[in-house]
Amino acid sequence: MSARISMSFILIFVTSFLSAMALTPLATWIGLRTGAVDQPSPRRIHHKPTARLGGLAIFLAFLVGVYFSVSFPRTDPFEPERIKGLLIGCALMFLIGLVDDYHELKSVPQLIAQVVAAFIAIASGVLIIEIPNPFGGALPLYFQEWFGILFTLFWLVGMVNTINWLDGMDGLAAGVSVIAGGVMFLHTFGLRQYSISLLVLALIGAALGFLLFNFSPARIFMGSIGSNVLGFALGVLSIIGGAKVATALLVLGVPILDVAWQIITRLRAGKSPFVADRGHLHHRLLDLGLSQRTIVILYYALSAFFGVLALILPSGVYKLIALVVIGAGALLVLIRLGHETVDRR
Repeated sequence: MSARISMSFILIFVTSFLSAMALTPLATWIGLRTGAVDQPSPRRIHHKPTARLGGLAIFLAFLVGVYFSVSFPRTDPFEPERIKGLLIGCALMFLIGLVDDYHELKSVPQLIAQVVAAFIAIASGVLIIEIPNPFGGALPLYFQEWFGILFTLFWLVGMVNTINWLDGMDGLAAGVSVIAGGVMFLHTFGLRQYSISLLVLALIGAALGFLLFNFSPARIFMGSIGSNVLGFALGVLSIIGGAKVATALLVLGVPILDVAWQIITRLRAGKSPFVADRGHLHHRLLDLGLSQRTIVILYYALSAFFGVLALILPSGVYKLIALVVIGAGALLVLIRLGHETVDRR
């Protein structure tokens, strides 16, 4: 790797990281002064009013990193169009998140915005056209274009909501996003997709600079802006960076399964799957007596461990086995914790 490429990596990461560090205190001040504040409540963990405009710093810092990456040479002629879709979609996620951080929107308008942002990305060429076959080769989706579109739509909307629902403890969503981004960076770097690696680094730097202020005890929350932008960007970059669905599923396996479990249990109880409660895995662990920091570090460790597995496992068969083991283990834990909650009541 040339010295120019190395300097580009350093420049992108440092500028996005320092931008987030500089902008987060400003976002805190703006949030407190303008009413974008999370008030303490029985469902929430914090005990004092806390600004929730941290996503503003993440989004702007990410844009700074992307700006400095524009001049980097790109080998894929379709990449600029895909990056345009990424940025326009992120901008829409920013806007709907901004409105939600001030006015707490219903779930339907947010879901509509997520679908629109996903279609913007798809129209720009961000599309899953095949699923790796764990037993060799790939399962093509292009034989029915609509199937690839639906799969991509489901993936992007699912990623946004996974990070959104993960954002329930100080430093949890931001830290897991940094780890997921780190795995994605190593994957794209190994494939010599340096231009995509730079975009991932910009996102990592933005999230990490914010995390310094968000780790327990948090001085600011990322809010809907942050979770929307991080989830959407991770979803898009995992597609255009060729990070493979199995890789992302391994890194985010625990939170994704938690989201799926919550949707199922809420529907079975006759509740809306979009109504927030304290049923998530991290909340249940907190109710069992674990501290916020312990739970967050546990999530970090699991995400990093499964991320390493995603990078070093030699074939899709082993990744499939790992996914099954993670799924079975997480399901048993969730069922057990569900019984614990009932017993406590």
